Amino acid sequence: MDPSVAGEVTRLLRSAGDGDADALARVFPLVYQHLRRLADAQLRREAQGHTLTPTDLVHEAYLKLAPSQRLDARDRAHFLAIAARAMRQVLVDHARARAAHKREGGWIRATLHDELMGVPGDETHEILALHEALESLEPRQRMVVECRVFGGMVEADIAMALGLSERTVRRDWVKARAWLLLYISGEGTSGSDNPGSHAAPP
Repeated sequence: MDPSVAGEVTRLLRSAGDGDADALARVFPLVYQHLRRLADAQLRREAQGHTLTPTDLVHEAYLKLAPSQRLDARDRAHFLAIAARAMRQVLVDHARARAAHKREGGWIRATLHDELMGVPGDETHEILALHEALESLEPRQRMVVECRVFGGMVEADIAMALGLSERTVRRDWVKARAWLLLYISGEGTSGSDNPGSHAAPP
């Protein structure tokens, strides 16, 4: 992104944080193409026949953020982290709606081995199971996973967005990925030692 555009995004986000109801609406056109690329990549990992389009996903994420007039986003990287979480919430909402209408075979399925697990194979998992697994993580690790998997962000951007060191981001990612694999495989339980519960300081 052009530095002048990035600067304008930061200025508008600060205005939104100060209560400017129109500032967020002016941010979205500046980051729209980036968000749409993320949405497209995310939906490509979903099952065929998904009812959402990338445009739908971006717009619904915006609708989740829009009521928060005092959006607490410091800069572009931080905003993308918040948008990544909103996209995940949209996908979960749609998965729940489909599951309610068709309990067998109706869940949206997400392929996790490429972007999350880092292991070969064609195994897929329901996005609702991923949501449950993510919610079991320590909050900081959950945000790292959201930024990387749903936001397509690299370690440097995640570190900037969350106010962490790149070393901490890398460590949190490794721990979170291992825990999610354990949890989704059915071996993780509420009584298991969640690696997130012993997260080291940044």
